[in-house]
Amino acid sequence: MNDILREIGMIARALDSISNIEFKDLDLTRGQYLYLVRIYENPGIIQEKLAEMIKVDRTTAARAIKKLEMQGFIQKLPDEQNKKIKKLFPTEKGKKVYPLLRREGEHSTEVALSGFTSEEKETISALLHRVRKNIERDWEYVKKGNKRDY
Repeated sequence: MNDILREIGMIARALDSISNIEFKDLDLTRGQYLYLVRIYENPGIIQEKLAEMIKVDRTTAARAIKKLEMQGFIQKLPDEQNKKIKKLFPTEKGKKVYPLLRREGEHSTEVALSGFTSEEKETISALLHRVRKNIERDWEYVKKGNKRDY
């Protein structure tokens, strides 16, 4: 029973490693593709919401966003009402690589769930959603500077 999170971690690290290798030619590394996909799918998202969506701290998100911007995959544009707020958008270069990133994600999902029935796929999806919701509570708690009791 205690191995569940280890299994999830191994799956996540393996998929991340595969993506890092496969996207090296695009000059996308260390999870940058996650940011680019979310920005493409949520044009105009702000950095804080993106960090929350990916479940990373603001500093980590800021570094990845800065690198993507420097590489020409995304651009920051000021909000029309509040110029201090910078919204994130994919550039043409970012839009061009999105279909490949999407296909890789779909392929990885197919591989991961090969041999599963439709019912099993629905079950694992629902269970993982519940696990994520449970973890999000702790993540929010710790993110605010609190310590968990264990």
